Amino acid sequence: MSSRNGTDGSLLASLPFTLGALAFAIAPHVQYLPVWVTVTFLYCAASRWYIEKRRWRLPPPWLRIVLALLSFLAILFSYEKVSGVGPGSALLAVMGSLKLLETRVRRDQFVLLFISIFMMMASLLREQFLWSLPYLIAGIVVTMTAWLNMSLARPVSLRRSIASSCRLILLAAPVAIAMWIFFPRISTPFWSVPIDTSSGVSGLSDNMSPGDISSLSLSDAVAFRVRFDGAVPPPSQRYWRGLILHQFNGRTWTGREPSIDPRARRRISVSGEPVRYQVVLEPTRQHWIFALDMVIDWNLKQSFMGPDQQLAYTLPIDQRLSYSAVSHTSYTTDPQMTSLAKSWYSRLPESRNLQSIALAREMRAAAGSDQKFIESVLRRFHEEDFYYTLQPPPLGRDPVDQFLFETRRGFCEHYASAFAVMMRAAGIPSRIVLGYQGGELNPLGNYMIVRQSDAHAWTEVWLPGRGWHRVDPTAAVAPERIESGMSGARYEAIGASWGLEAPAQWLHQLTLTWDALNARWNDWILGYGPENQQLFMQWLGMKKPDWQKMLFTLLGLVTLGIVAVSIILLRRNRPPPKDAAARLYAQFTRKTGLPPHTGETPQNYARRLHERPGQNPQSVDRVTTRYLAARYGTPDQQALQELKSAVVEFRRSA
Repeated sequence: MSSRNGTDGSLLASLPFTLGALAFAIAPHVQYLPVWVTVTFLYCAASRWYIEKRRWRLPPPWLRIVLALLSFLAILFSYEKVSGVGPGSALLAVMGSLKLLETRVRRDQFVLLFISIFMMMASLLREQFLWSLPYLIAGIVVTMTAWLNMSLARPVSLRRSIASSCRLILLAAPVAIAMWIFFPRISTPFWSVPIDTSSGVSGLSDNMSPGDISSLSLSDAVAFRVRFDGAVPPPSQRYWRGLILHQFNGRTWTGREPSIDPRARRRISVSGEPVRYQVVLEPTRQHWIFALDMVIDWNLKQSFMGPDQQLAYTLPIDQRLSYSAVSHTSYTTDPQMTSLAKSWYSRLPESRNLQSIALAREMRAAAGSDQKFIESVLRRFHEEDFYYTLQPPPLGRDPVDQFLFETRRGFCEHYASAFAVMMRAAGIPSRIVLGYQGGELNPLGNYMIVRQSDAHAWTEVWLPGRGWHRVDPTAAVAPERIESGMSGARYEAIGASWGLEAPAQWLHQLTLTWDALNARWNDWILGYGPENQQLFMQWLGMKKPDWQKMLFTLLGLVTLGIVAVSIILLRRNRPPPKDAAARLYAQFTRKTGLPPHTGETPQNYARRLHERPGQNPQSVDRVTTRYLAARYGTPDQQALQELKSAVVEFRRSA
């Protein structure tokens, strides 16, 4: 026996399962948690096991209170807040760790399992990838196995525990699936949790300096996926417009905060056939929404178009967004511009990049017109020794001058920035557009993948009568970048010139297959919202589905599921039928009119019958002897027949 606050070793059998469930639940959070939180859990888990094994005292209450307070302050210091996924996960992990130090009975272990379940659910607030499903299934199996081992009076084998857990999960699965499919979905959640993964998200930012976009060029992370309703536009028209940069300080281009402009869409004139498509945008933690240049209609709520015809979301995008859009690749915008706006889009910092400014003015004077000047600059990039590279050399205080006159090696942002500076130096309004260009068609899912490696910068110049006109100087230097895209360049000859190593074809196909599975997961599972639910209900034959019909259907299916599971459990756990000898003996006891006592042996019952008047002791003894031989002796059909004959004879003589 242990003393007060001590242990008696009764948890030795079940404690490893509890520790395993906690470790499994904390595992996906480890990469986001401070190191000290993980170390705390490992130390508390090892200490609790050693305490139980050695029958030592648990830490006193005052020490546990001090540890809890210090842990809370450490989390507050690490995150500077206690709300959100990051701090919340850290608090749960510390809570479970310290709870181990006061666990005395199995009832306390149930609390730890509840914490494990919350930790597993919290991992879905960070990411809901395809692997989340097998992780959750495995987590449920681990937790149920621990639960069963704590509920049993005596330990059983691990294999039997896991089998019982899987059987219970399979019995509950139909009801869970029915509830997921038929429970009415709502457009907006009842509550939301601020996402805090404590790690950066790769993507475009709201400013651009030399080297910013080239750092994304080797990232295979998916920016968004696109499914076209009709023909896919050619690569030269696949410019995905994002944000606009218009201020230049000599090195860095910056834009302005997202703001709504009700007149922006009316200033767009389009021609040709529209392009209709659906986009699934990955989280970026920014406001920008990407659409094919130029978008004229979209269905995303809480979004708007800014003054430079760029789309934005009212909140930082910390969850996957799905929206439909309509664009025209042939368009004009803002054919008229005020003198103040022209001055705004022509500003350059004084005493910076003076060589580039002088060159631009000299070339403009020689060209004679804005259009010929633009053509001459592009021709200079194409014909002279300018190179497109993923590893441009670093640039100094005047990056445009150094790029144009010294290094002549750069990525798309180098060419876009240099071109825009030269345009402004010649008095032509210009601005930088950040977005993506190209994309890779995945034939397995018939959709296009636009990766971070497809990030691109191009220039827009304003010309009288034409408005803003897209000019991509990268096309003059590396036209294969525009026609093939960065994804295509990885698998074509340009990859070698850029220092890229093309992976084996089978590995690329495996990557596309995995991405297709993820896309289906996003469409069918994560994207199962009100609209998809309505379509699915109609596909099932439910005319005009509404929440009442879905709820009644759900109740009916859940009831059927519960009844089916109950029948299965009843059939599995029903008592075994009595054997033939027991049935014959029961006929005998009913005929005597004297029921046997509970637990009474046949011999004692026979002695009681001997004392009862009117009973034939010989017949009673014959039935009793034959019953014992048929029921407990060697299985023999002859003994059973003799028992039957003895019972029939007793009934006749009674």
